[in-house]
Amino acid sequence: MASASQNTSFLTGDIEQHQELFGQAFNAGDADAINSMYADDAVGVWEPGFPLTGQARRDYVTDFMSRKPSVEATVLQTLVTGDTAMLIVQWSMETTTKEGKPEHLEGTAVDVLQRDENGHWRYLVDNPYGASGPHTAEEAAAQA
Repeated sequence: MASASQNTSFLTGDIEQHQELFGQAFNAGDADAINSMYADDAVGVWEPGFPLTGQARRDYVTDFMSRKPSVEATVLQTLVTGDTAMLIVQWSMETTTKEGKPEHLEGTAVDVLQRDENGHWRYLVDNPYGASGPHTAEEAAAQA
């Protein structure tokens, strides 16, 4: 599993440090660093019911970070087996909408990470809303 981004400044082989480093990169507004923390084939579900992978996922991160969001997060649970980990993370975020209006977001994430060939933990699945919210595009559209 390789990553398109070679920025390793926020990567770690210590799963206990991963969320703290992610928060630092996020709050610094460093989209390249954030994207480096994902496997190339990772999926992000930042809008419930709309999973993104590949270039669409990377572009979403870059666009979202342009709104200068800030996040606070607490890891509630870490489970590791071999080179795979699952984190349950409670988070809250201050950001703006695309129209520039203040927006508060929060949730409990279910994240799956895998250790890459260099020993760094990278997201395979980033699902910030976990079990809450719609799970399909049809459910999301029905709630809109």
